[in-house]
Amino acid sequence: MSIATDSTSTAVGQSTKKRTPWSGIWATVGIGFIVIYCLAPFYWMVVSSLRPDTEIFENTWWPRHTSFENYQAVFSAKNNFGQGLINSLVVSIVVTIVALAVATFASYALARLDFRGKGFLLLVVLATSMFPLVAIIVPLLKNFSDWQWINTYQAMIVPDLSFSLPLAVWNLTSFFRQMPQELEQSAMVDGCTPGQAFRKVILPLAAPGIFTTAIIIFIGAWNEFLVAVTMINNPAMQPATVLLSKFTGASQFNTPFGSQMAAGVVMTLPLVVMVLLFQRRIVAGLAAGGLKQ
Repeated sequence: MSIATDSTSTAVGQSTKKRTPWSGIWATVGIGFIVIYCLAPFYWMVVSSLRPDTEIFENTWWPRHTSFENYQAVFSAKNNFGQGLINSLVVSIVVTIVALAVATFASYALARLDFRGKGFLLLVVLATSMFPLVAIIVPLLKNFSDWQWINTYQAMIVPDLSFSLPLAVWNLTSFFRQMPQELEQSAMVDGCTPGQAFRKVILPLAAPGIFTTAIIIFIGAWNEFLVAVTMINNPAMQPATVLLSKFTGASQFNTPFGSQMAAGVVMTLPLVVMVLLFQRRIVAGLAAGGLKQ
């Protein structure tokens, strides 16, 4: 009886020790620091974009005279920024759809099938994503020039896919590994073919991981700059990231900081809103992909 009492008191003491108020305070402080650290630059971009040119170098927390002239300048005809946003959207959507379609089936096969060299294949997939883009940009430019791909969408899509696919395969393979094989076996016992079991059982359950991977791929393709600035020299085909770098002021000595900040806000705001709206699914997908059985 005394042993049981001692063990109970020990467990209560441990649980009480774990639930000290300082742990909650430090967690709140840490989360607050991360939020401020991540969103403070975006906040300053918004504030700077609302300042007129005469007040652009002021350091007040909010502009004394709020102005939207920078946003009007961003979407003026000479900047062609609206078409750049459309180009970025087309490239990002195509890269996301193609990468997910290929990576979903490849990852499922790598997670379920046992064959010689699977570990080496996964290592190659991971190593591919570590290639520095600047090291292969010149060979890509040579090949795309020979294929007459310069100033085309595929000149931006294909290089983006080469870096998005390894990330998608690695992430989804980890996710599919956590799903028990009994799910497919139970579905096939109920009369499903392997394809139907994958489509009707596995894919709905894998939605958080697929959704998280889609957002990561989309953000990477949306922010891509080096390939686009190398392969695309036609302003009508350039994405928003390239057009943003070419904003000019009234003269060569005038840098349009306000317009650049406004364009940065326009490009960043959809990503921030998307991440904030779907943060639970993103966290769930990343956490599920990192669990060990």
